[in-house]
Amino acid sequence: MKILVPEVAFDLRFRQLLDDDTRRVVAAGDVVPYSMREPVPDEHEDADVLVTWANPPELVADAARRLPRLRWVQTLSAGPDVALAAGFADDVVISSGRSLHDETVAEHTLMLILATVRRLPEALAAQREHRWAGEMAAAQADPATDGHWTLSGAHVVLWGFGSIAERLAPMLGALGARVTGVAGSAGTRGGYDVVGPDGLAGLLPGTDLLVSLLPSVPSTRHALDAAVLAKLPTHARFVNAGRGSTVDETALVDALRSGRLAGAALDVMETEPLPADSPLWDCPNLVLTPHVAGGRPRGAAGFLANQIGAWLREGSSGLRNVVRAGSPGRSTTSGS
Repeated sequence: MKILVPEVAFDLRFRQLLDDDTRRVVAAGDVVPYSMREPVPDEHEDADVLVTWANPPELVADAARRLPRLRWVQTLSAGPDVALAAGFADDVVISSGRSLHDETVAEHTLMLILATVRRLPEALAAQREHRWAGEMAAAQADPATDGHWTLSGAHVVLWGFGSIAERLAPMLGALGARVTGVAGSAGTRGGYDVVGPDGLAGLLPGTDLLVSLLPSVPSTRHALDAAVLAKLPTHARFVNAGRGSTVDETALVDALRSGRLAGAALDVMETEPLPADSPLWDCPNLVLTPHVAGGRPRGAAGFLANQIGAWLREGSSGLRNVVRAGSPGRSTTSGS
């Protein structure tokens, strides 16, 4: 069985972490590193398993066209949107790297939250001008802004309450915030109240900070639009560490420029890299980082070892994070 693993994520510990039964089936030469930034070489078109991470979408689509024997695609990204859109055959199983980025994304999101709440863009602008920004101290002391400069007592809504949100929520709680989640279904997760999609509108007027961790799927395209922004109070702030396609950037820029939204911070944009002429660059009260929240998937070697073992023993039913089970087709163990 040939398993293609991105060079940047290739770890010799991967084979060491395989259990004995799996190691007997997966020979050392079966695990082949490849470059994410180049098409899969012709000699590897017979691959059975493709592991992706930050591969450009056009190269994932190229692999979908050229690797006819593929039976399983494992992405190390938390969001599987690139793999799902690539055009893999219906019988190819696709699973995500959910949980591998929880730590770093939660930390980065907290940084973005604090940066906008504590007015870091204003401080940095004054620093570049060599100017002591005394107006910041005056604004924080103004009784009219009581509660707008701190997470203590703030109502934070985490939109897309999955594993990243479950790690982030206690961090926010430790700083005194009240956290409510929004997910596909209502209930309680990790001790936090979660409403379904229909409950979001009722939360927005009382939201101090809206954080999007939404995936990129057709139903979430431009989920944050002018209508949603209009329901938020003018002192509210927005942070996006999910996917850029979920935000109507024109509506966001309009809200920031008009003062209908107090501030925002984005790690993801609809077009990446962000074009030099994008209005986001010069938008007031906006923090931008270049899609770096996820960083390197943590624990990827052990995760892959467990996934490969589960695949060989049980097929797709034993895998974690399956987002597309694939139609019935070829045997899991064929071609090994």
